[in-house]
Amino acid sequence: MDTTALLKRVRKVEIKTRSLSSHIFSGEYHSAFKGRGMSFSEVRSYQYGDEVRDIDWNVTARTGEPHIKVFEEERELTIMLLVDISKSVRFGTKDLWKDEWMAEISAVLGFSALQNNDKVGLILFTDQIEMYIPPKKGRQHLLRIIRELLFYKPSGTKTDINVPLEYLMNVIKKKCIAFVFSDFITPSYELALKLAAKRHDIIGMHVYDPAESILPTVGLIRLRDPETGHIKLIDANESAVREAFQQNYEKRLSAFKEMFRRAKCDTMSLAIEQSYIQELHKFFKRRASA
Repeated sequence: MDTTALLKRVRKVEIKTRSLSSHIFSGEYHSAFKGRGMSFSEVRSYQYGDEVRDIDWNVTARTGEPHIKVFEEERELTIMLLVDISKSVRFGTKDLWKDEWMAEISAVLGFSALQNNDKVGLILFTDQIEMYIPPKKGRQHLLRIIRELLFYKPSGTKTDINVPLEYLMNVIKKKCIAFVFSDFITPSYELALKLAAKRHDIIGMHVYDPAESILPTVGLIRLRDPETGHIKLIDANESAVREAFQQNYEKRLSAFKEMFRRAKCDTMSLAIEQSYIQELHKFFKRRASA
């Protein structure tokens, strides 16, 4: 893809996702993700309705008039996007593939963070770390993240969620909010998740294509594992084959939800055919009321 086409595609994603972030998600994002605490801001004269417990007795005694301490939220947060770019996410039977869907949702979260003056960083992974962009603020920084999400060519093919979680622990020492985007076709990562969740706020973002959960009745078909290259011939007319296919998907989804539940982490499961706007609304609302 030439530079002009590349910039055009990045710009298209920016326009769509920045608009959503500005008009829909900015306030909800702020409510869903709290700051690190309250810090002292100033002292001002007491006004009717102020909390008595906030009175600054030293200033009150010195001036002869009641004054209170004013506190404000320490708002600045660090958002980390941990995004799977293995071969299995380059799949889709609708308008977008799973990797494109993850890039778009990541951009929405990134612009929501930008609207709230938060830092955003990126970890692209397969079964190895493909790229790390340290968290920073600013539109140009976020556009670079979107560009890499759309166009980075990985050297690995498989998925291992242990890898980005362990890397996150090494490079981000203070608490951050980490969104893990993947289809979670991966070896077990429960220990790494529990360790990472003790320091960071980890959120599992499961992205899938409905075709991965239900096998159509279409006779003999060849299925190719994109991560291993293994090809298997199956008869999709056999009910036992279709049931096994669906059970395998449900087992993987259940394992994802259960591991995150045991680590006390939030999850979302998004099909590429559905609107993520409604699902993010629900998620932000649930977080804000927790």
